[in-house]
Amino acid sequence: MDWRLLKTSNFKSANSNRRMVTPYKDVDSGKKEQVERMFDNIAPKYDLLNRVLSLGIDVWWRKRALSYLREEKPQVLLDVATGTADVAIMAAKILQPTKIVGVDISRQMLDFGQVKIEDQRLDGIISLVQGDSEHLKFDDQSFDAATVAFGVRNFEHLERGLSEMNRVLRPGGRIVVLEFSKPHLFPFKQLYNFYFKYVLPFIGRLTSRDVRAYTYLFESVQVFPEGDAFLGILSKTGFKQAQCERLTLGICSIYTAVK
Repeated sequence: MDWRLLKTSNFKSANSNRRMVTPYKDVDSGKKEQVERMFDNIAPKYDLLNRVLSLGIDVWWRKRALSYLREEKPQVLLDVATGTADVAIMAAKILQPTKIVGVDISRQMLDFGQVKIEDQRLDGIISLVQGDSEHLKFDDQSFDAATVAFGVRNFEHLERGLSEMNRVLRPGGRIVVLEFSKPHLFPFKQLYNFYFKYVLPFIGRLTSRDVRAYTYLFESVQVFPEGDAFLGILSKTGFKQAQCERLTLGICSIYTAVK
């Protein structure tokens, strides 16, 4: 595992004029609506595929991301793009806040998350809300910290979503973003690209109801503004002290900053 804390200068900037990738190429609806449809479709197998396709390492990635909030000990936490509430449930156990609100655009994902929350008797701490990350229905300065795991790639307007998270954070509140990135080390880069481009979509098609979902995953990672570019976007949307840690030879990265 690569636990090195990387400063901005160590990252390769992405093209600021990034191309928007959508899950479905043969429909006229916007990215937001397509993402909602995609996650509704794959919700029944989402958790299983996460564990299998990442060989279980995604659990460690989430724990590592939440470790950035240990010192702050946030009492009220917002988890954007919460999906089936993996991060919210983990945060409840590790950080022990008094309240966690998970927001996601997909009703089906939230329904599966709610079952998990009730099974672990965390419904007194975690509440799930269907909503749009770019139009959060919360008052200004409502949360001590905000997290988003593998969700910012799916924002239709990235800067708008991050600005909304900034708005609802209290001064000094921390944002933690966990997202896929692209390894650059030979031959791991080539093996990773082959797995993501061919193997993962093949397994996804066999086990989920959506043949495009895991092809979209590879495509969206390719155009995501990782590294310097994303740190710059965090600064542009009102955050400071932005930094990044690359994990597992660059497969994913943790970005963190404060309001």
